[in-house]
Amino acid sequence: QVQLVESGGGLVQAGGSLRLSCAASGRTFTNYAMGWFRQAPGKERQFVAAISWRGATTVYADSVKGRFAISRDNAANTVALQMNSLKSEDTGLYFCACSKIRAGTPTASDYAYWGQGTQVTVSS
Repeated sequence: QVQLVESGGGLVQAGGSLRLSCAASGRTFTNYAMGWFRQAPGKERQFVAAISWRGATTVYADSVKGRFAISRDNAANTVALQMNSLKSEDTGLYFCACSKIRAGTPTASDYAYWGQGTQVTVSS
């Protein structure tokens, strides 16, 4: 079992930045990839970014490439998502997820554990 707790969400103006953090506990965090997903009201959950178990490989949704950066600190059992140049369409509930495998993937079914989410609202 693993517990994931997200933090860092909030209200920001378009063009601004936020840094999300996810603290993991309970499972061997360092053996698995981690990902971030988001869900806007009335829409399906969508992939944002993922990072492999050692942090060597990252994957991003096309919509956030060049603006978002995912990173992890295995010593601290944390994963972060730096979000820059935010747009109104980035608004949503952001979830941290722990994968079943070592490679980061954009497929939600590859992830075994999910946090409760942190709200990001971007005003235009």
